Parts: sequence; structure tokens; C-alpha cells
Amino acid sequence: MSNQKKRNFQIEAFKHRVVVDPKYADKTWQILERAIHQIYNQDASGLSFEELYRNAYNMVLHKFGDKLYTGFIATMTAHLKDKSKLIEAAQGGSFLEELNKKWNEHNKALEMIRDILMYMDRTYIESTKKPHVHPMGLSLWRDNVVHSPKIHSRLLNTLLDLVHKERTGEVIDRGLVRNVTKMFMDLGESVYQDDFEKPFLDASSEFYKVESQEFIESCDCGDYLKKAEKRLTEEIDRVGHYLDAKSEDKITSVVEKEMIANHMQRLVLMENSGLVTMLLNDKYEDLGRMYNLFRRVTNGLATVRDVMTSHLREMGKQLVTDPEKSKDPVEFNASNSSFEYFINLNARSPEFISLFVDDKLRKGLKGIADADVEVVLDKVMMLFRYLQEKDVFEKYYKQHLAKRLLSGKTVSDDAEKSLIVKLKTECGYQFTSKLEGMFTDMKTSEDTMRGFYGSHPELSEGPTLIVQVLTTGSWPTQPAVPCNLPAEVSVLCEKFRSYYLGTHTGRRLSWQTNMGTADIKAIFGKGQKHELNVSTFQMCVLMLFNNSDRLSYKEIEQATEIPAPDLKRCLQSLACVKGKNVIKKEPMSKDIGEEDLFCVNDKFTSKFYKVKIGTVVAQKETEPEKQETRQRVEEDRKPQIEAAIVRIMKSRKILDHNNIIAEVTKQLQPRFLANPTEIKKRIESLIERDFLERDNTDRKLYRYLA
Repeated sequence: MSNQKKRNFQIEAFKHRVVVDPKYADKTWQILERAIHQIYNQDASGLSFEELYRNAYNMVLHKFGDKLYTGFIATMTAHLKDKSKLIEAAQGGSFLEELNKKWNEHNKALEMIRDILMYMDRTYIESTKKPHVHPMGLSLWRDNVVHSPKIHSRLLNTLLDLVHKERTGEVIDRGLVRNVTKMFMDLGESVYQDDFEKPFLDASSEFYKVESQEFIESCDCGDYLKKAEKRLTEEIDRVGHYLDAKSEDKITSVVEKEMIANHMQRLVLMENSGLVTMLLNDKYEDLGRMYNLFRRVTNGLATVRDVMTSHLREMGKQLVTDPEKSKDPVEFNASNSSFEYFINLNARSPEFISLFVDDKLRKGLKGIADADVEVVLDKVMMLFRYLQEKDVFEKYYKQHLAKRLLSGKTVSDDAEKSLIVKLKTECGYQFTSKLEGMFTDMKTSEDTMRGFYGSHPELSEGPTLIVQVLTTGSWPTQPAVPCNLPAEVSVLCEKFRSYYLGTHTGRRLSWQTNMGTADIKAIFGKGQKHELNVSTFQMCVLMLFNNSDRLSYKEIEQATEIPAPDLKRCLQSLACVKGKNVIKKEPMSKDIGEEDLFCVNDKFTSKFYKVKIGTVVAQKETEPEKQETRQRVEEDRKPQIEAAIVRIMKSRKILDHNNIIAEVTKQLQPRFLANPTEIKKRIESLIERDFLERDNTDRKLYRYLA
């Protein structure tokens, strides 16, 4: 059996040709056409959909797909023209009802026809790139019904009239309106927008333009704002009931523009009811409503701020220039005391004043004459004098000054030093000694760098290293963050360390990589060159791509050893900020995940040669950061309170509890308002350390121990 020769079998087609009846296509189409008529006439109960599907299938199989497709379009068009005439004939309120009824009938018929022609949909239409059955059915409804000359404008006017009636308090059939607007959406986004949304927004704009004018002529500011708020709520509710969700932003923008933006100045300045009247009469609800509405429009809050600022300035001016009050020292002192009271109500006032100074010394005073700079600084000092917690201001000011000096962002060294002189005059040398030390460090660092490069002439080519050597006690304390620097930079750092420790004995250097910046040159996709100004962490990440095309988050973390929170912020700024995304991440998202992959963005472009890439940070202090700052302030106060107690007791020898509290508070008042509870704790601490002792007979009496 195994020795027998294998035979190959071949299957061949029949020798005779299959002859198709010449009238096959016409006969089959007549069957399908009759079925479509029955479907539209709602008489489809006797139809065999399996047989109809087989007929449509055979027509496509025998290359009559084009006849089937054109026949379906012609038959459906004829039926839709008949339906269009029935809709046109509908009168009054039955017009929309008839349209909605015929639309539902058409949708039901279209689904049945699509099922019958499913094979044509999948093969013939797919190969010829013609519109599929369902989209074609929608297009035919749009062209023959919705865009019919006698229906198109009538439909739009009917809908707009119903919306107008609802706005003026009448009750309408929201369900019917929702069905019609949904029909527009089903016909396509462009149909909804062009045939309904744009005219709807134009009519709404005109309606609110007229209404807002009527309201502002007849209402006070508070009532007008209530009406505007009510109209906004109504429009948002209207969108939810019968409009496309995407229309919400557009219609609210119309209301905001016509009812708020176009009347802002008149509203805030309205006599006897505007912003100033609200402030004077404690109209908190109206003020809250004004804030919520004005924040929705461009320059809304700026308008409120300007009027409020002008009012406060005018009140302050009257307060200090009133000749009657200035003659009376008691009245004048009361005014000062009142001002001091309310400026210290907000615990963040020292921070805000420091932020104001920071903004002015970064960019706000650029191009301003020296005399005008002094005026601004004098105003700062005027506010500073009223602060009870001047040491908190010092903390924030030192942080902001450090950032300005290290980033080279200060607009004028003279202005910086002028303010420090003013602070020194106001609070004494001790207050500004560390601030002056920061400037000394910057100057010393320049001399150190000249000496370093003078002793290493071979470093004139290649990467340039600029080091600022900061004295630990003078600058805000920063934890040393670990980071693996690129080899090119690491070599330079080691040479600088050797040079510095060789010229300064008994010192120790620790690199603050989290505070540094770098300028690196990069070449992208089509040879486009840029100079990127980045943080040290960002430089470490970018330099890795010199040797790798693609890196995972874990690989970057392992190579740089940057702590996870800092690394994620660093990668976010490099990959997720539009216009600054020099690297790409996969998958694309705003957050950095540990499974993400990164590669250089070869398509990166910028109209600038120098591109600054900031690090994604919080715009203001987080709650833990605020608590940390406050805790550092409290810790710094303890030795100052103890020093004041010792000075007072050294001169008085014996003093009772209430007097020592009063004198310590008075002595420390130029720096901060000491808490009596904290003073008591410091007294207890000094007793434990044998600086003071209690009197044996009177426990409220303290004695100084030499």
C-alpha cells in the first residue's frame, strides 16, 4: 500500500455557462420596490424579510448592485417627497407634531430597509465608497424634508418662537421640542449648528440685549444681578431639557456678554446700589452674587477690583487728611490702630506684602525712574510698619529674595539694597544681617569663579560651570536633594570642590541641585537648533537621551536618582506643557505614571531660539508648606523670647508674672506680637535651666539667677 503511487485530484468548474434570465434584475427589483412601498405604508406584516434579504443578496451577487442602490434611493426619495407635502399641509401647533411623527416613521422604515440591504451595505457600497444605507436615508430626509423650501424657515421660526414663549413665562411641550432638536443632531453636527444653533444664539443675543437694557433702566444693581443669575440658570436648565450639551457654553456666553459684560461699569458704579453701596451696607449676598457673575466674563473681577481699590483709597485718604482728625491725637491714633487691626486680621498679610515686593522687583519696576522706585518702596514700608508679625514677612521675603538672586531675575540690585536699608532703619541690624549676607555671598561667588577658571585654563572649552557658594546660616534652609549629575558636569563639580576646599580650610560643600539651572543646546528633527533653559533636574533627564532613543520612567529614575515627586514634576514640564514639550510620553496624558515611556520629540518647534522650560509647581503654598513655614517661625521665636526675658530679668532682678509678660511683649513688638502662652512656656524652660527661680512665698514672683 505504501508503494502505490499517490494521485493528485483537481476540482474543475462546470463546463457549461450559468445563464441568468435577462429580466432577472427587473423582476427582483420589482419585488424589493414593492416591499419598500409596503414598509413605508406600514403594511409590512406579511413580508418575508428572509426572502427579501436573499433577493437583495442575489442582485449584488449577479453584479446588479448599482441598480439596487439607485432604485432604493429613488424609491425612498419619492416617499419622502410625499411625506414632505403632508407635513407642509399641517397647520398651527400640529406642524411640529406631524414632523415628529413622520420622522419616527422614516426611522423605523429605514431600519427595516437597512436590514434587507445589509449584504449590499457590506460589499457593494464598501467597494464603491458610496454612502451606506442608513446615512443615505438621513441625508435624503434632510434634503427632501428639513431643507424643503416650505418647511426649512417655518421649522426654525416655530422652534425659536417656542423658546421665546418659554422665556416670557409660557409653558411649552419640551418633549416635542427635544425630539425635533434631537432630529437635527441625528442628521449631523453641522445640520444642528447651521439649521438651528446659530440662529438660536443670534435670536438669544437680541432677546437678552433688549431685556438687559429694560432691566438696567428699571432695577437697582442687586435686583439686576438676581435677574441675570436667574436667566443663566434657566438657560443651563434649557440645555439639559432639549438642546445639545455642547450648546451650554455658547448660550451661557451670550447671556454673560449681553447681561453682564456689556453693563459692568454701569452696574458697579450704579448710584445708591452699586459696589460701594454694597460694601458700606454689608450686602454680603449681593457682593457674592456680583463676584460669581463677574468672574465669568473677561476683566469682570478686574473691574470690581478697580472700583474697590478706588473706594478704599478714597476712604484712607479721607481718614488721614481730615484736618479735624489730625488735630486730635486720640482720633488720629484710633485711625492708625484701626488700620493695624484690619491689616493683621488676615494671617497671610506678611506673605502677600512679600509677594507684592517680589513681583515689583522681578519685573514691575523695569524701566521706572529711581525716584518712582523709591515711592513704591516707601509705600511698602508704610504697610510693613503696621504688620504685627514682621518676622513672618522676613521669612517669606528671604525665600523670595533667594529665588530672585539665584535665578538672576532681580530687576535692580540698587532697588533691592535700598529696601534692605529701609528695613534695617526700621528694625535694626539683626533683622537684615542675613539678607545682607546673601548679597555678600553672590559677590564672593563671582570672585571665586574667576579664581577657579584662572587656575584651570584648560576648562575654557566645553561645558561652563557657574557655582554660587551660599553660607548656610544666611540663606533659607533647603534639604540637600540627591541627584546623579551627567558625567560631563560631574567632572567639573569635582574639580570645583577640590579647588574650593583647597583655598578654604575647614569648610564643607553640599550641592543644592534642586536650586540650579542649566542652558543646553539641542538639535531636533529636521536639524532645528534651540537653546533650552532648564532646571538641573531637567538637564539630567534630557542628557540621558544623548545615549538612548527611548527610556522608561523606571530607567530615568534609576539613572538620575531624583526623588519621585521632583522627577514627576520635571517630566511633566518636559512632556506635558504645550509649546515646551521637548520630549514625548506614551501614553499621552497629563499625569506621569511609573509605566510611561519617553522619547525625544523630533517634531518640537518654537519661533524662539532660546526656550525657557519652567518646572510644574503649585502657584501658591500648599497647606503643609504653610504649616511648615509657620512652624519654622514659631521655632525661631523661642530663643528671641527667652533672650528678651533674660535681658529684662537681668536688669530688674525681681519681677511679677504680669509685668514680665507686658515687658516682653513690648520689647518684641517691633518684630512680632508675642503670645502670652508661649512666654509662659519660655519662663518655665528658663526656670528648668536655672536662669530664673520662683519666689518661695509668692509663686507669681520671679527672681533672676546670676
